[in-house]
Amino acid sequence: MWRGRWRTTGSALLRVIIVWAVSTLTMLALAGILPDFRLQSDDGDSITQIALTAAWGAGAFGLLSAVVWPVLVRALLLVPALVLGLLVFFLNGSLLLIALSLIPAWRGEAAPETAVVVAAVMSAVASATSTALAVRDDEAYRRRLYRLADRRRRRLGVPPSGSRGSGAGASGAGDPAPGLVFLQLDGVGYEVLRGACAGGLMPTVAGWLDRSHRITPWRTDWSSQTGASQLGILHGSNFDVPAFRWYEKDTGEVMVCNRPTSAAELQRRAVARTGDGGLLTLDGASRGNLFSGGADQLALVLSVSARRGRANRSRAGYFAYFSDPANAVRTAVSFVAEVVREIGQSLRARIRGDRPRVSRGGLYPLIRAFATVVERDVVVAAVIGDMLAGRAAVYADLVAYDEVAHHSGPRGRDTDRVLARLDRSLGLIARVAEHAPREYRIVLLSDHGQSPGETFLGRYGLTLKDLVRAGCGLPVSRRAGRTRSGAEARAAVLAALHRPVEEGEEARPGPGSDPVVLASGNLALISFPDVPGRASRERVERAHPALLATLANHPGVGFLLVDGVVLGPGGAVARLDVPGEAEELLSPFGPGAAEAVRRTDAFPHVADIMVNSAYDPDTGAVHAFEEQIGSHGGLGGEQGHPFLMWPTVLSDPGGEPGTGTGTGTETGAGAGAEPVGAEAVHRVLRRWLREADGPQVPLGLRPGPVQDPRPERAGDGILPSAGAPARDETR
Repeated sequence: MWRGRWRTTGSALLRVIIVWAVSTLTMLALAGILPDFRLQSDDGDSITQIALTAAWGAGAFGLLSAVVWPVLVRALLLVPALVLGLLVFFLNGSLLLIALSLIPAWRGEAAPETAVVVAAVMSAVASATSTALAVRDDEAYRRRLYRLADRRRRRLGVPPSGSRGSGAGASGAGDPAPGLVFLQLDGVGYEVLRGACAGGLMPTVAGWLDRSHRITPWRTDWSSQTGASQLGILHGSNFDVPAFRWYEKDTGEVMVCNRPTSAAELQRRAVARTGDGGLLTLDGASRGNLFSGGADQLALVLSVSARRGRANRSRAGYFAYFSDPANAVRTAVSFVAEVVREIGQSLRARIRGDRPRVSRGGLYPLIRAFATVVERDVVVAAVIGDMLAGRAAVYADLVAYDEVAHHSGPRGRDTDRVLARLDRSLGLIARVAEHAPREYRIVLLSDHGQSPGETFLGRYGLTLKDLVRAGCGLPVSRRAGRTRSGAEARAAVLAALHRPVEEGEEARPGPGSDPVVLASGNLALISFPDVPGRASRERVERAHPALLATLANHPGVGFLLVDGVVLGPGGAVARLDVPGEAEELLSPFGPGAAEAVRRTDAFPHVADIMVNSAYDPDTGAVHAFEEQIGSHGGLGGEQGHPFLMWPTVLSDPGGEPGTGTGTGTETGAGAGAEPVGAEAVHRVLRRWLREADGPQVPLGLRPGPVQDPRPERAGDGILPSAGAPARDETR
């Protein structure tokens, strides 16, 4: 035992000495390169004295980084996350200046701007050296993970257990019940994932499919977007969510799924409708999502980001990640690299004359970098912390692919690189799961896919709002305006900056009879504020005789829904209450299209006119009504076919009420029925949670031991935090 402890201590001490030596050499090199950075007195010093000065400065800087940096991050936790990421360089530079001031005889000196550069380079080099040593010393890495896991085991009173896998196998008699980690790859469609695995872009996922997992597509609702899908998956109901954004006549407000106040209200409605807190009510963690799922552990959750003070815990995950200066510098450097990468890719696309193409200037490079670097790193770190803490259920959303695909298209070099980086993150999570205090079953899923296609504006030279105003006989601007993209990453950035999302006129349209036209991918909603309730087809035709024909016969429009009636091109009409009519008219949009439209028609806040863009079954292309060449939100193509991938130890997702049929003939594909609708996916995930640890407790019941018909055994049947408060931050 003592030999092992001495070996561990000696190994750690050796790593510290090596990192210190490399940092010293780095400081010496920078002193020789940078004119405003010196390590000797005005009278000159010997080489030995300069080397000792560099060693002193490097040691002082490393010690300050280890001791002072976590305190600084905690003090600045209320600073917007994006601003904090940019402050990293200046804070590091300040620490370096302090370290230089501690050198005897004032031998160290640097200009403030030079100190920023020196500190960034030294932190990056120290981080790279430490990481390289950890990679080479696998046993040290394993011991650290086991040590963290053992602390959690001792607190829970659970006996130690062997290594864990990513899904296969069962718990031993003395082990805690298996946990579930749900990882949502936002916007990755079923066919995109299969193609990425076959093409070698995602070896981690491909390996799971070969050894331990199965996969099936599932069908979204008409509103194929994160707001509707994730609300249904996490809270069991997405009733009355007709689109990404819609106008509610009873309040006069526009609901937007990625606006914090709207997300909070949608979550409240879902909880009230189901009478249940959500999928993650017991010992759950919600990371990077629009909704909390009832979890007590929150990080980057939009529905709580509008709260002020202690009630807002959505940004707590930032401290857990940025408290490590190496993490902060690495993410900041990667952030800058991603901005440069996006600018380069955009310029190449413009030079090549790629079509279709949308504008990628303005703040978009920063938004993309936030989604693909900052949010990914923070969410992955939070999930790793959740597993090492032994939490029972974790649901995390990785939005990187969705953000890039909106502007670069669902397939191509840009999105391929994002998928490859996501796969590396999944591999890291899987490796940590092997050392967690409980077995973890990793479930991969997506909330929707993406369909390619030129925008409505790019193809026809006018926006849908212009077309609606022309059909109503209203004046149309000579210059077509652009519809702002509603990508989730934009909302995440604004929430991190404590900025509202789409407030002002777009949140509450002014009084008048002008129609309100809102875009949600290739789905648009038209409402008449001066008409109480839902406008009938007769009333619309009486007030605006040319509008419906103008819309239905436009080549960029696939079909309309008006008060229970579907209108198609060439005067086609189908009533939803007449069996078979809607199925025939909507058959080009795939199986289940008519049922999805029929369900939306029953929503209280369905728009007066719902407009779905045209769809080409041969190319899979649609026309987004906002500036996206990879879009989702309506019917047509791969946007409505996300995936669900689960360990074979769990039951098949088929057999749930409200499911369709699937072939399940591909390698690694799930047999039986595929889920239809996000609410069906919620029921599947609920069943898997019950298989792991018994039934969940509905909202309103007092917390306590979970009643489970299975025989009770040590460490099983009771979730660790039932009836006990949990910490807000992931360590």
